[in-house]
Amino acid sequence: MPDTPDSLDILDRLVAFETVSRTPNRALIDYVQGLLEAAGASCERVGSADGASANLYARVGPAGAGVGGGGVLLSGHSDVVPVEGQDWTVAPFRLTRRDGRLYGRGTADMKGFVACAVRAMILAAGRELRRPLHLALSYDEEIGCVGVRSLLDMLAAAPERPALCLVGEPTGLAVATGHKGKIAARAVATGREAHSALALREGVNAVHPAADFIQALRALQDELAATGAQDADYAVPHSTVHVGIVRGGTALNITPGRCTVDFEIRHLPQDDPAALWARVEAAADAVSADYPEGCGVAVEAVNRYPGLATPAASEAVAFVTSLTGANATTKVAFGTEGGLFDARLGVPVVICGPGSMDQGHKPDEFVTVSQIAACERMLEALVDRLCREAPG
Repeated sequence: MPDTPDSLDILDRLVAFETVSRTPNRALIDYVQGLLEAAGASCERVGSADGASANLYARVGPAGAGVGGGGVLLSGHSDVVPVEGQDWTVAPFRLTRRDGRLYGRGTADMKGFVACAVRAMILAAGRELRRPLHLALSYDEEIGCVGVRSLLDMLAAAPERPALCLVGEPTGLAVATGHKGKIAARAVATGREAHSALALREGVNAVHPAADFIQALRALQDELAATGAQDADYAVPHSTVHVGIVRGGTALNITPGRCTVDFEIRHLPQDDPAALWARVEAAADAVSADYPEGCGVAVEAVNRYPGLATPAASEAVAFVTSLTGANATTKVAFGTEGGLFDARLGVPVVICGPGSMDQGHKPDEFVTVSQIAACERMLEALVDRLCREAPG
């Protein structure tokens, strides 16, 4: 395939774009869109409100397949996590090739897959497809699957919908069928400021209701571990509650009037997130009842995304395993945009991509050359199948 670009060359360019979440990704989108349109793909952008970032949707192949019959959608995100404070031995935003590894921020999570997907789109553009191949490239996934939601709005209103979504998050090219959903939340504990010498007479220490609320979250976690739903396919088989950041007080001699607690719930798909959130609200109300009027705890869900539970026996999973040669499936501990594609579009979703999340988000992040080559072969097999037949 002499006219097909090399995934490593594309990855080299992608890594050089410093697309840390909450920063513009337009230069990367310009580059990818230029490659795809030069090959004959149709492209459409869905921008952020401030115009600094954009999702990219691209398509090649025959039109008019209709809802549910529109081939396969490859899904990836363009943003990466920060590198500040990490001890890198190579330049994080320059691809370094050494000992069969490709180092750089995002090589595993998930520009390695994006490079392979762009290559596959260009390859497909030169073939006679019977079903289309789509690419969805989002922004700000790492901060709660934020950017992709406007792209999903566009796709939900489109006359054509893919029959399968392949999310290329790093699984070592194992075929993953599920992940937990997530609620990111903040509790604000309110007290009454006073001089610390008079705290017990005039003040209410906001750290105290915050601590009581944290204890209630720990009790909920213990209950979920002991009697909640279980799924042994996950490394942690039950839903979890985690407190990540606590901030309170302004000076040692001032009774804190405010304390915030940032926490999350990662829930199994079979656990009702609304019911879990109701338990959190009830805990906040119970804590507040023990404090004077105007003091206590209020909670707010800041962001959420659904879990994913694609049946292992589904046609979508069988189709992807036929591309990889896998004879088993797995589930991933981390969240993906897959749950949103499933919930918003009703499209079956499978997660499969090169690299490992064991290397993601760390200094000296890498993906192996052999994993990129294997991903190229998987997507070449996909293009071949789209020339013959496909889901839908």
